[in-house]
Amino acid sequence: RLGQAAGRFFNRGTHRHRVVIGKDTRISGYMLEPALTAGFIGAGMDVVLVGPLPTPAIALLTRSLRADLGVMISASHNPYEDNGIKLFGPDGLKLSDAQEAAIEALMDGDLVAALVAPARLGRASRMEDAPGRYIEAAKQSFPRGLTLEKLRIVVDCAHGAAYKVAPTVLWELGAEVVPVGVAPDGFNINNGVGSTAPGRLAEIVRERRADIGIALDGDADRLVLVDEAGSIIDGDQILALIAGFWHAQERLRGGNVVATVMSNMGLERYLRERGLGLLRTNVGDRYVGERMREAGCNLGGEQSGHMIMTDFGTTGDGLIAALQVLAVLVEGRRPASEVCRCFRPLPQRLVNVRFSGASPLKHAEVQREIATHEEKLGERGRILIRASGTEPVIRVMAEAEDEALVNDTVET
Repeated sequence: RLGQAAGRFFNRGTHRHRVVIGKDTRISGYMLEPALTAGFIGAGMDVVLVGPLPTPAIALLTRSLRADLGVMISASHNPYEDNGIKLFGPDGLKLSDAQEAAIEALMDGDLVAALVAPARLGRASRMEDAPGRYIEAAKQSFPRGLTLEKLRIVVDCAHGAAYKVAPTVLWELGAEVVPVGVAPDGFNINNGVGSTAPGRLAEIVRERRADIGIALDGDADRLVLVDEAGSIIDGDQILALIAGFWHAQERLRGGNVVATVMSNMGLERYLRERGLGLLRTNVGDRYVGERMREAGCNLGGEQSGHMIMTDFGTTGDGLIAALQVLAVLVEGRRPASEVCRCFRPLPQRLVNVRFSGASPLKHAEVQREIATHEEKLGERGRILIRASGTEPVIRVMAEAEDEALVNDTVET
C-alpha cells in the first residue's frame, strides 16, 4: 500500500517514472523490499534495486539517476526486530511532514485508482555498480593532495549497510584498516556494535594501537569517534571540529551552524568565541536540514552523530563526516585526543523512561513537575523533556554548570 500510494503521489507527467530502493542488512528487508517493489510496479514506476547501501547513498543515487523517489528500508540504530522506511524526493531530500501526511492519507483511501493498466506496469532491475558510485563520491569529499597513509583506523560498521563500502573507501585513500562489524547475518545489526555501542570499538583501538576509531550505525547516516586512548567523541565535538576547520578555510557558509535542542551549551560557547552562531531545531536530522536551507548554512548536525554537509550531500553521512575529521588529523599531524576535544562540555545527563499506554507528558501533574524544575534551574541551566519518535520512551535531559544540580533534576 505504501508503494502504491507513494507511486501515485510522485506519478507526475508523462515520462517513465523511476524509484531507487536501498536497504540495510536486517532480515525483514527481504520482505519489505519486494512488497514495496510490487506496489511501485503496480503504480507504473520502474524500480531500481541497489541492495544494502548507506542511507546517504540512496539520497545521492536518487539525484544522480534523476529518479522521482528514493526509498531506504532501515530502522537505523534500532535492533534487527525493528524496521522502517525513509523516503527521499527527486531532490534527494527527506520528505516534509506535509508530504508524508499526504501519502499516508492516500494509503488510507481506495488505492484502486493508483493502479495502472497492464501495458503501463513498471519494471524492476538491479543496479550492480551502485556501491562503486557511492565509494567514488565519498572519496571526492576528501581533500585532494592528502592521503590516509600511515594511519591505522578501526572502522565499526555495525554489521549494517556500510559493511563493504566504508572499509573500501578508507583503504583506497591509503589507510591501514581494521574492520569491525562487517559480517551481517540479518540478525546482528547494531548488536553490541556500532555508534550506539562503541565500547568494543574503544577496546580494539587500544589493543591495535590505532590512531582513531570510527563507529557507524546500521544505515551509516551517523557516527561517533574514538580517539587513540579509547575515549569517545560525540557529535557535538565532531560538529565543532568541522565548523572550526571550515571557518578557518573560509568554507563555512551562513555564519552559523545548525544543531538540535540536545546539543551541549559548550558547543554554543565554542562557536560564539569564533564569531559564529548556533541555530537550534527540534531533534531529527530532517529538521536540521530544513533549517540549514532556510539559513543558507552548509553544516549542521546532532549530538547523536548525524552530520549534514550540503557541499557533499543532502542528508546525514557518517562516513563523509569521518573523512572531514581525518583531513584535520592529517593536516595538523596531531593525535585525535588533541584534535577532537574542541570544548569543555557542560555537565549533561540524559535518561530514557519507558512507558506503556498514553504518553505521561499529557498528565497535568507531570507538567507541573517540569515547570517546577525549569524555574529551579533558571538561567543556570536547562531541562528538555520529549517523547521519542521511534519507541515508547520519554527522554529526560538536564544541563547545567553544577553537576549535582543536573543529577538532582533528572533523578527527580
